[in-house]
Amino acid sequence: MNLCIIKLGAKGDVIRTLPLLIALKNKFPDSKITWITKKSSEEIVKTSQYVKEVITIPISAPLPSYDILYNFDIDDEATSLAMQIKAGKKYGFYAEAGYPASFNFQGEYYLSTIFDDEVKKSNTKNYQEMMFEIAELPYNKEHHSIFLSEKENKYAKDFIIKNPIKGSLIGIHLGAADRWPSKKWHQLNLIEFIVKAKARGFEILLFGGPNEIQEHEKIYNALKSENLTILRNNPQNTDLEFTALVNLCNVMICSDSFALHVALAMKKHTIGLFFCTPPNEVEEYGLLHKLVSPYLYEFFPEKMDVYDENLTKSISADQVLEEVQKIIQ
Repeated sequence: MNLCIIKLGAKGDVIRTLPLLIALKNKFPDSKITWITKKSSEEIVKTSQYVKEVITIPISAPLPSYDILYNFDIDDEATSLAMQIKAGKKYGFYAEAGYPASFNFQGEYYLSTIFDDEVKKSNTKNYQEMMFEIAELPYNKEHHSIFLSEKENKYAKDFIIKNPIKGSLIGIHLGAADRWPSKKWHQLNLIEFIVKAKARGFEILLFGGPNEIQEHEKIYNALKSENLTILRNNPQNTDLEFTALVNLCNVMICSDSFALHVALAMKKHTIGLFFCTPPNEVEEYGLLHKLVSPYLYEFFPEKMDVYDENLTKSISADQVLEEVQKIIQ
């Protein structure tokens, strides 16, 4: 039995699609699974023991036919692939007259959450539930980790050697894609939180990527002026090196982003800050502590792409600190 999965979207969505592999292997134990994705997600998908082959786009060589194809994306590139690939049975999405459509009835609900604001607002199903529904598989809160090699584990050990940690380690990553500028916690609230957390003996590891270098430098210098030091990751680290450092943390604080899904995959207690994206769509796994802005539904979903300073300040440093102290006692 040869199965093919198409999942090209954001890396966080790729991570939270991984649990489907467990259910597929349970249903088809002798299957060989091919996963088609973007180059940026390749190293994460390759860590799964359930994936036989990872193919990245653009695809130059002809693909074989498959027994079953699952396409979990609605963008043009994915739906075009889904129509081109030969398979005995197809689930998920293709394009019809330039619009995404579903191969099976079970995909219609997810499409309605994308294109109907009222359905989006009232939806109580999380992302995994909807993807399992599309694949016509029962959802039993399957959890899929990101498996680290000795190389990544050594990277984390070396980080600890260079940066001895004296107290409980709180990881903070509040980056967000440009399309959702109000996803990010306001810098003043973040700095206030760090000052108060450091006063209580917590260590802080501030995570960022290439897009956060200047912002993190400002935060670091602002704290340094108050004689406070924090740890920082290398913004050029690989996703698996990033994951290895997340694995060191006792608690992660994130907006609804890639880092949140990494933390949950690594079974870390995670405080998720939701300002303008739907908290109901994120599976908790008994690990996620959701703090939701009181103004969220003034922006979600119609104004998710609008920046509002009051919105980004609407979750206080004290609220987050109180949640941390509930977890680390």
